[in-house]
Amino acid sequence: MKQVNEMTKILIIEDEYQLAASMESLLSDIADVTYLHDGKSGLEEALQNIYDLIILDLMLPNISGEKILQQIRHHNITTPVLILSAKDHLEDKLQGFTNGADDYLTKPFHSEELYMRVQALLRRSLSVNMDNVLQAGEWTIDLNRNEVLFQGTPFNVPGKEYKILVYLIQNRNTILTRERIFDRIWGIESSTSLTSVEVYMSNLRKRLRSINQDQQLQTIRSVGYMFKVEE
Repeated sequence: MKQVNEMTKILIIEDEYQLAASMESLLSDIADVTYLHDGKSGLEEALQNIYDLIILDLMLPNISGEKILQQIRHHNITTPVLILSAKDHLEDKLQGFTNGADDYLTKPFHSEELYMRVQALLRRSLSVNMDNVLQAGEWTIDLNRNEVLFQGTPFNVPGKEYKILVYLIQNRNTILTRERIFDRIWGIESSTSLTSVEVYMSNLRKRLRSINQDQQLQTIRSVGYMFKVEE
């Protein structure tokens, strides 16, 4: 699984600066990595719900990793969470999984093991196979080549429209708000207007209309959008 980069987003919440920087360097070839060093800012970022994976230390300033995990699950955020912790007792691990963790890795750890665990979690988060190909109904997207196929035929989708289509299909049959789409595609610090979402959605719908599939992209009035796929 290589060269996903900006299409895949990982959030690291870790107060050891050197370790966080080392993990960013390790994972930067497969994702766009953001790392934060305290619980308060980490929780705020996690609640944006725009990440494909969260790597979470338990011992953090301000707000503990345990509370962060509890909060994001309370808000029905299903993003996979990999806990990193020096706590290696069985009861600590069981508590982590009880709180909603998807994996648990004790410190110190080998970078190779972290890398492999991250890859496994991302495959599930992104709904892709070992070859980094996303399959949903009659749609096939090769994330390595940025290639979209519908019923086996190439479907040209440029730039941000491609990114939006991938995000919609990854979250197929789920309502995505305009804000969530904007934060994911443009970034929460972007100076671009939120209306850009509507513009690009309109353009994408026109492309889908050319193959009589525009009905799959549904507008949920005053809420957002949903991409309907019959599995």
